Amino acid sequence: MKPSDRADVELRVPADSAYVSVLRTTTAGLAARLDFPIDDIEDLRIAVGEASAMVLPEADEAGDLLCGFYLRPGELTVSVGVSTTRSVPHPDYDSFAWQVLTTLATAATASTDNGRFTVTLTMQPGAPEHTY
Repeated sequence: MKPSDRADVELRVPADSAYVSVLRTTTAGLAARLDFPIDDIEDLRIAVGEASAMVLPEADEAGDLLCGFYLRPGELTVSVGVSTTRSVPHPDYDSFAWQVLTTLATAATASTDNGRFTVTLTMQPGAPEHTY
């Protein structure tokens, strides 16, 4: 996925943990559409929850949580981000959320660009290797 790629599905909700369940449910539905096994669907749901937990504390007040879903045959990439005026140079790679996320996803990255803090994860069903 390149930053210029347009998401196949994009969801914008208030940057509030009460809306993370909407992202998790959407993630499960899209993964099921790609014929992911049930275990990978649940891993994705959890990973999206952890990605949200990482970005939400950095969100601007009254900001939005933006989630982009990129569907490819045998692969789902989810990008979760918030706008932030805070200086967030790097995510906390030692945090519990990052450890869970990188254990569950095939690949995961975090970035801060143009006032946005974004965590992106990719899942390939049954993929044995993880990259970060």
